[in-house]
Amino acid sequence: MNLRNIAIIAHVDHGKTTLVDALLKQSENFKIKTDNPTDLIMDSNELEREKGITIFSKNASIKYKETKINIVDTPGHADFGGEGPMPQTKFVLRKAIEAGHKIIVVINKIDKSDARPNWALNATYDLFIELGATDEQIDFPVIYASAVLGKAGTEPDLKTMKNIEPLFQAIIDRIPAPKADKNGPLQMLTVNLQYDNYRGRIAVGRLYSGVLKKGAWVSHINRRGEIKKVQIANVMLFDGLNRIDVPEAVAGEIVAVSGIPEISIGETIAALENPKALPIIHIDEPTIKMTFGVNTSPFVGREGEYTTSRNLRERLIKELETDVALKVEETDKADRFIVSGRGELHLAILIEKMRREGYELEVSKPQVIFKENENGVTEPIETVSIEVPEEYAGVIIEMMGKRLAKMKDMNIDNHTMKMDFEIPTRGLIGVRNEFMTSTKGSGIMNTLFSGYAPYKGKLAESTHGSIITTETGITNNYGLVSAQGRGKLFMGAGVEVYEGMVIGENAKSRDELVNVCRQRELTNFRAKNDGLQDQLEVPLKLTLEDALDYIHDDELVEITPKSIRIRKRYLTENDRRKAAKEKKTEAR
Repeated sequence: MNLRNIAIIAHVDHGKTTLVDALLKQSENFKIKTDNPTDLIMDSNELEREKGITIFSKNASIKYKETKINIVDTPGHADFGGEGPMPQTKFVLRKAIEAGHKIIVVINKIDKSDARPNWALNATYDLFIELGATDEQIDFPVIYASAVLGKAGTEPDLKTMKNIEPLFQAIIDRIPAPKADKNGPLQMLTVNLQYDNYRGRIAVGRLYSGVLKKGAWVSHINRRGEIKKVQIANVMLFDGLNRIDVPEAVAGEIVAVSGIPEISIGETIAALENPKALPIIHIDEPTIKMTFGVNTSPFVGREGEYTTSRNLRERLIKELETDVALKVEETDKADRFIVSGRGELHLAILIEKMRREGYELEVSKPQVIFKENENGVTEPIETVSIEVPEEYAGVIIEMMGKRLAKMKDMNIDNHTMKMDFEIPTRGLIGVRNEFMTSTKGSGIMNTLFSGYAPYKGKLAESTHGSIITTETGITNNYGLVSAQGRGKLFMGAGVEVYEGMVIGENAKSRDELVNVCRQRELTNFRAKNDGLQDQLEVPLKLTLEDALDYIHDDELVEITPKSIRIRKRYLTENDRRKAAKEKKTEAR
């Protein structure tokens, strides 16, 4: 059978996962049926469906006219939309161009009323030239598509499109079969990791040379160049979205293998004799860290199944099996771990997965990872690309300036302002909520890690304080009406709270203590308005990301399968005073 290996390069919200789904559903070997025809098969994870983004890389294969097409659908998010080329699209496309790959340009979403396919095509030509593409690469085929409708064509006219077949044909005609030598020495590069409860860690990658057989003894060359003799337990190929066991795989295929528990991304499986490593894939280092700990609130164990330090440790270690961008460190306390990742979203996704699995935990405020060299302290820097309606440009420039961002480029197109900034990663913590509020949900922001640079100076701190409950009990209208005069509440009546829990945001910079469980005193006299129901403002419901953005250094987010609560690190006022006094003494 003929073979093609392809990857989808596009930024978040360009519709690449929807496009892959259209290819799957119209392929000759499609067998999966869903209850909802609008479901994205490739976004099979519950979190992916809710957030509408691809979080986990996946592999699939399809068949078209006796040709097998292996597809990798990768995350487009910086941690793990809009029209036109975005920063990550540039980064990945540059790598593809440098590698000499042939490229098909698919202009998607032409069914949109404001679609501008000609503009998008011209912008893509400019991008190829900017990235140093050869004349042959710039002479790319163009396919116009509406992935959501499952249609494609060589002209931007929906009326003439019937199905996705023109894209299939372009892949067969323009993408060459993989260059591979099945008679050469064994060489496979691991590009992805999966985990199976029975087979353990599974390495996925392209077999560049040789034949890989089940039960064979091979060399595992790790990132440090160390070579270890290992035995392949299983060899698998992809069929649709499934892995199927095979006795052997030949060069050119995308292969999955088990039996090497210590293998990681970017490492090589090679022949026993004269093993040679393939070029190592660089993995970006973590830039954000948080403390993960067992839940110590008065409500511990009420809503979750896994609450011990052993439960937490085992779960974090398990995550390392497939997430090589994650780092977990022990601390001097058995129930506390430092967890580092590629950004707020990266860590928030892990926390959300854990709470849905039944874990209770508490986490600290996200912090940037600084480094020191001979010239002093350095910090991670991000490239930020922003698109907003023209009328919001001023407020966004002001917002970014307060976060130590420097504008690198700005232009306007069709009343849309496009701006590029360089900003310290710590300036991005909490920025997305402020950005969406400032643009009334109409803005687009994308980020890309660009490296470390000298420390950029002190960042303006948040000016809000917290409203803290002094009692354990049930909130009621009377207590909440009194508290809402101090700021914005996070909850309504009938909610169980405990002493030291943060139940709202104070408009002023100091913390305020309130009793939201306080009942109205009953008297023998009826006041003029006693019979009227107390009116409460609609509380601000915090998501996990909101809570992580909100908290101060002396606060924690308590996470359970049913609740997300903000609390003070020290729950009683007396303990908070003692901690503040000790901190002042240490500072001296």
